[in-house]
Amino acid sequence: MVAAGRQADHERLRIAEEAVDELRRALRGADVTLPSLRVDLVSYAGEASDPPLVELGRCTPATALRLAAALVRAAVDGEGR
Repeated sequence: MVAAGRQADHERLRIAEEAVDELRRALRGADVTLPSLRVDLVSYAGEASDPPLVELGRCTPATALRLAAALVRAAVDGEGR
């Protein structure tokens, strides 16, 4: 029973880590770096069965503007489909 709990915890963490990795790759493609992007380990420590939260962290105003521009471009590109 304990091993199953550890496996479930490992799976929760894996899901969050994969989301962080995918987001980091996508942001890199838009020339955006969020230096504090990571899995929020405080939310992982709880008893929840959901995956832990993703911490987007802080960034400079210039980075925030690049991220906003990338989202606008993606929205415009999506409208043309």
